[in-house]
Amino acid sequence: MSDQSDEKESPNELAYSADRDRGILTPSDREYLIGRKSDYTEHSKKQKRNRIRRRLRNAILDFTILFEHLEDRDRETVFNPDDDARDAYTRGITDMLAFLHLGTMGYYTPFKDMLAQGVNKAEQELAGSDYRMVTVDFNVDPVGRIDVDEVIDKLEFGDFEDITDEELRAFVRLLAESGDFSATSMRSEMKEQMSEFIEKVDAATERRDQRVEELND
Repeated sequence: MSDQSDEKESPNELAYSADRDRGILTPSDREYLIGRKSDYTEHSKKQKRNRIRRRLRNAILDFTILFEHLEDRDRETVFNPDDDARDAYTRGITDMLAFLHLGTMGYYTPFKDMLAQGVNKAEQELAGSDYRMVTVDFNVDPVGRIDVDEVIDKLEFGDFEDITDEELRAFVRLLAESGDFSATSMRSEMKEQMSEFIEKVDAATERRDQRVEELND
């Protein structure tokens, strides 16, 4: 079975497929980690973990070669946005970043510094010059307690621009976990409202473009 399928598969279905080709992990490694095969002795478990760690370290080192020598067309094929399995690859990229974030906690170089350096290197590669320098902001801010009354007041009076990202994430989470939440009814209602919303957005964009043309005349 190849990494692509005629039908779109869920991220978990493709990642956990028993027939998937070898990556960093061999099919046997996956069976062990997932727990599909458990008839290992303590000695064989130790050997399996040692082999996985060695391959993982070598895979990290391989990215230096991939970044510097893999042809653009090969990289672009791997990250093809039209691939039927793009959701699975997106999940894999997300989990890879999560794994790196966890793995580098306590590392002598902070994750955010390596992330900033990596993005800068990519930007310089695109520009073909080390004079291309960018600022990369990365902060981990926990979502704390929000004032529910204050958020509802903002919604009631249409003060949407005053709602912070923290309030929005927490409020949506609270709404989804409430007893009155129904995904089925909300989906249909939101789809009906979305058409009207898009019309208003398009109208606002058109008025904006017309205004810019008038100002430039």
